Amino acid sequence: MLDQAMKDQLKQYLANLREPIELVASLGDDEKSAQTRALLEEIAALHDLVTASFDGTDDRKPSFVIRRASDAEKWVRFAGLPMGHEFTSLVLALLWAGGHPPKVDADLIEQVRALEGDFHFEMYFSLSCHNCPDVVQALTLMALENPRITATLIEGGAYQDEVEARGVLAVPATFLNGESFYNGKMELAEILAKLDSGADAKAAEKLSARDPFEVLVIGGGPAGAAAAIYTARKGFRTGIAAERFGGQLHDTLGIENLPGTPYTEGPKLAGDLERHVGEYDIDLMNLARAVQLVPAEMPGGLHRIELANGGTLKARSLILSTGARWRNLGVPGEAEYRNKGVAYCPHCDGPLFKGKRIAVIGGGNSGVEAAIDLANVVGHVTLIEFDSKLRADEVLQAKLRSLPNVEIVTSGQTTEITGDGERVDGLVVKDRESGEERRIELEGVFVQIGLVPNTEWLAESGLELSRHGEIVTDEEGRTNLPGIFGAGDVTTVPYKQIVVAMGEGSKAGLSAFDYLIRNEASDEIAQAA
Repeated sequence: MLDQAMKDQLKQYLANLREPIELVASLGDDEKSAQTRALLEEIAALHDLVTASFDGTDDRKPSFVIRRASDAEKWVRFAGLPMGHEFTSLVLALLWAGGHPPKVDADLIEQVRALEGDFHFEMYFSLSCHNCPDVVQALTLMALENPRITATLIEGGAYQDEVEARGVLAVPATFLNGESFYNGKMELAEILAKLDSGADAKAAEKLSARDPFEVLVIGGGPAGAAAAIYTARKGFRTGIAAERFGGQLHDTLGIENLPGTPYTEGPKLAGDLERHVGEYDIDLMNLARAVQLVPAEMPGGLHRIELANGGTLKARSLILSTGARWRNLGVPGEAEYRNKGVAYCPHCDGPLFKGKRIAVIGGGNSGVEAAIDLANVVGHVTLIEFDSKLRADEVLQAKLRSLPNVEIVTSGQTTEITGDGERVDGLVVKDRESGEERRIELEGVFVQIGLVPNTEWLAESGLELSRHGEIVTDEEGRTNLPGIFGAGDVTTVPYKQIVVAMGEGSKAGLSAFDYLIRNEASDEIAQAA
């Protein structure tokens, strides 16, 4: 199951074990069970503190428990093989069960240990899902820290019948005590906030207690990370407040147009940026969603950012880099069947539609790339483009047209997504030239029609926005409000690309530096200090 390089790497990690751990498998007679046995035997052979047994009696076969030998009440179960994106999750589960301390905020760990009540989590993932590891790892940590919490982590491809029965059409999908808990990516702090009613208030108190920043970056994508690095290198007290550090990178798979990096993947680049930010004295505040901007009353004064959890942050200068999100179709049935056949992440959810008929809406690069990827998994792809021709790069169009299980519909306006009340069963597309309507029977719809800037929270701020809702900036990243700058996909700068966002973030950081050295701090800041 593991090649020699993976064995060597895992052996190095297992050297950090402090206590014996047990791997207890429940197996059947199928090939997946044989692969699970082989994997566990290989792991056990790498360290004498690891033992594997195959006498488990769980109904899910194959599955296996990881637990500390001295405390069998704390365990996590993997059902199916945690390979692909989840191999790191497997490694962390082994280390944490073996007493290696997790690199997690100590306050969060204490919060997990203090939870009262019984919490039995079941979570479905796919091996190609790059949003799933965060949820897998958060639930693993919780189960290994609190004996009243259990986590069963299920590879959907190995349990297709179960996935069908529970109506799971998007991953990560998390159930708590048998009921749907959340669909989508969640970090540990977010899970705790849903379980612990006092979590938001505690987080808000900690954030509000921070001293004013000289530069506060709102948003943690490529633009925000670049801006913060530049201002921190200038010696300014810098903070990043981000709803999710990395932003849209977490929803991006292959990246082949970043100069100097022939190939990388979004989640990896997000991790690289976070490590780079960590090299400097930058206060990174994750899961901090801005909901209101109150500009300073005079140049040099303090701008105020109000957060969704009730916290408040202040700064002499702001760099707004809140990015953009996938645009919705806005047709009947889309909201009703979200996560019930309507999806936005082909890499995450594609494996759940293996052998089925699906549609991709959008003929730009994102839509065509999604159709190409999905054609290798699903039974048939119908790509629908509103325009009279596809807008993707010619090389992508040529690849798409070469695939035998793809139909391309141009001048097609999707007017409705239909379903049986539980899941998608088709869509209606109108030919914009003839006016004819056609119903296409299918089981999944992937929407890839561009981006919407995340600026709704700025509507009452006095900041100038374009008719598309983008922050209007000049050639130096300045907005119409002194001391407030914009960068990245959220602005009017054309070409929404990672490399462009990085450059714009760097420029905004330099412009903030120029603003700060030219404008003395007001008396308000002296009093706050």
